[in-house]
Amino acid sequence: MSAVKLCSLLTLLLVMIFSQKSDGVVEEWCIADEQSPDSELQVALDWACGIGGANCSKIQVGQACFKPNTVRAHASYAFNNYYQKFKRRGGSCYFRASAYTTALNPSYDSCNYELTP
Repeated sequence: MSAVKLCSLLTLLLVMIFSQKSDGVVEEWCIADEQSPDSELQVALDWACGIGGANCSKIQVGQACFKPNTVRAHASYAFNNYYQKFKRRGGSCYFRASAYTTALNPSYDSCNYELTP
């Protein structure tokens, strides 16, 4: 195993350990992958806000999570909303490899990302 892979695995393990609450619940949010092209994110965003059933009202013009007005920011909010809503019923944070989970709360300013334990 390469040193880079080993370091990545150790980092992931530490994040999982330190993000776990004393009751055993891991807090994780779903966000857009920075390496995914906007075109892929837009397709996944459209699905999440449409047939996927995410509540995307907060990323509409004038709402708390509209700014920054980027596909990546809006996709992160929508992906997380979908994931929190459906993770207990088989929903995932995959979005055709355009998203991943993080233990770091992505909320900012007045834009609060939901968390369902």
